Amino acid sequence: MWPIFEQALTRYHELEQQLSDPAVTADRARFTRLAKEHGALAKRVKPYLEYKKISADLAQAQALLEAETDPEMRQYAEQELSDLRNRQQVLQARLEDLVLAEGEDYDSLIMEIRAGTGGDEAALFAGDLYNMYTHYARDQGWKVEDISFSPGEHGGFKEVVFSITGEDVFQHLRYESGGHRVQRVPKTEQQGRIHTSAATVAVLPEPDEVQVEIRDQDIEWERMRAGGAGGQHVNKTESAVRIWYKRGTPDELEVKCQDERSQHKNYERAMRILRSRVYELQQQKLHRERAQQRRTLIGSGDRSERIRTYNFPQNRVTDHRINLNLYKLDAILAGDLGELIQALRDFDKEQRLQQV
Repeated sequence: MWPIFEQALTRYHELEQQLSDPAVTADRARFTRLAKEHGALAKRVKPYLEYKKISADLAQAQALLEAETDPEMRQYAEQELSDLRNRQQVLQARLEDLVLAEGEDYDSLIMEIRAGTGGDEAALFAGDLYNMYTHYARDQGWKVEDISFSPGEHGGFKEVVFSITGEDVFQHLRYESGGHRVQRVPKTEQQGRIHTSAATVAVLPEPDEVQVEIRDQDIEWERMRAGGAGGQHVNKTESAVRIWYKRGTPDELEVKCQDERSQHKNYERAMRILRSRVYELQQQKLHRERAQQRRTLIGSGDRSERIRTYNFPQNRVTDHRINLNLYKLDAILAGDLGELIQALRDFDKEQRLQQV
């Protein structure tokens, strides 16, 4: 594992020298590119340098303990040694996470939630999932931005698309992709029968324009009037945007945005969604290969895979991939996802480390 960090450290120092070169600072595009790489490497290099320092301090403390004869001083040295070992273990776990997250440490993602089978109840459930994820994200101090939505006729959403931005956000939410199922008695049910409805969640890392280049000739787009409620603005202003992407896919991708009054903003939002979907297609083969290599039950991101059931009568949430049952559905839907997400991360980490 450590040669990876030594290589990163070498590159980090190279970039520091280049960024101090007047010829580089004069070239804004090159300076920006190198500065971005330098910042990304800093996330790996700084904890590694701290780990190296603590390891050196640990060796020194061990030597002092072995040479010490005074009982009181030995007790002090043993306590210091214990504290250093604990800090080293925490840092080692952090470095393991960084190794496993290589190429997947996105700080921004786009989440799409779509109502599935179940009619109005499915739309309500999609709304519940939206509230769950956005509450969790805000509790973490992350930024949530609504991008596109289609309301259900009696509440909730037929479809809602939004972005979440924050440190390590993709590492926390990447396992949410898949089919979610709810079992509960709808408010309209007169005989108290439990209905089953479904929604699908897609978690897409949001790449930048360098990672996914979409050329003008790769797309076609049109402006149109927005549909749905909205008064005079909807009826008179052609602010909605639909984009088709036809390059390198068996079926063309289509994205529509109409929720902003500005056509320019709708176009930008549609391009963000399109860029993430194109990136998802590019990564699908790699994801399948990784999943096969890891022999893990999670991480495939297949939207058709049923991953979780929310059972209201028993106040239970079941994650089928790791056979985990938590009897606090009310708290989880309120955004208390920490225990569930950590269990998924721990399971996947164990599976990945077996393959390193």
